[in-house]
Amino acid sequence: MTTSDSEDNSGSARGPAIKVGSRGSALALIQDHVVINRLKTNNPALNFEVDTVRTRGDVDQTSHLASMGLGIFVKELEQELLNGKLDIAVHSLKDMPTQLTDGLILGAVLAREDPRDVLVNRYNCPLDGLPPGAKIGTSSPRRAAQLKKYAPQVEVVSIRGNVETRLRKAQGEEADGAILAAAGMIRLGLQDQVAEYLSTSQFVPPPGQGILAVEARADDHRMLELLSAINDADTRYEATAERAFLEKLGGGCSIPVGAYAQCVEDIMVMTIYMSTEDGEKNFTTKVRGLKRDPLQLAGDAYLALVEQGGADLVAAARANQG
Repeated sequence: MTTSDSEDNSGSARGPAIKVGSRGSALALIQDHVVINRLKTNNPALNFEVDTVRTRGDVDQTSHLASMGLGIFVKELEQELLNGKLDIAVHSLKDMPTQLTDGLILGAVLAREDPRDVLVNRYNCPLDGLPPGAKIGTSSPRRAAQLKKYAPQVEVVSIRGNVETRLRKAQGEEADGAILAAAGMIRLGLQDQVAEYLSTSQFVPPPGQGILAVEARADDHRMLELLSAINDADTRYEATAERAFLEKLGGGCSIPVGAYAQCVEDIMVMTIYMSTEDGEKNFTTKVRGLKRDPLQLAGDAYLALVEQGGADLVAAARANQG
């Protein structure tokens, strides 16, 4: 573990620093500071220290992400939390398994950033303007299947790496373009490279996209009290519904799945998507219910998928979880 940053070096007068766990990418460090700045708004005297941790997903840059399962960017941070070396860990919620490690809890989910996917490409054109045979990169089975449906003229290729690496590869090094999350591009200030923001009704996001989650020990009452002040209630409802739907499918991401919930006053509407890996057989539907009952909404979404004829895909999703 490497100490990468200290928010305040004023010493023991303010008490020991709150140790914030992070991956080491530029985006991860920006996300840490989003959380830290929110916490300092309510408690300006707090002192923070960011410690970076290399996760399995950071170390292994060759394996397909889908084959590695959810949690590859999380587990090492969770271990440091459990052994007391960290007080909190900041994650992109879409990277987190649906079942948290025993002894840990989501202390806060922040208000959601833009949940959409975006297209970047060296032609600077929208999806329907890409030339036949253009190579569009992604490591996501969901994005690959949606590309095959909505841009059948392109060739989908696998690319991995942090946002900056994928952007470089998408300028002709390994591909002609790529699909990325809007939230990461916005947080990095790279909106000028976006050729098109893709509709959530077509490119249905994965559960948790655009949401920052802060994990803490379940028995750390001081940290949980601090985190409760930055938790966004509507985003928590949305995240709970999306993650509960994924849990009903077995909790993994090895086949193309999307779930995107939106709170509108007291109602929550969730769009769900699921397909075969080749994108040939796919289902998209919407369900609605009371936002205060996200587990019921997740159950309704699961039943809607089955009733549409998706029982075989559901069985395949569960089988792929082993």
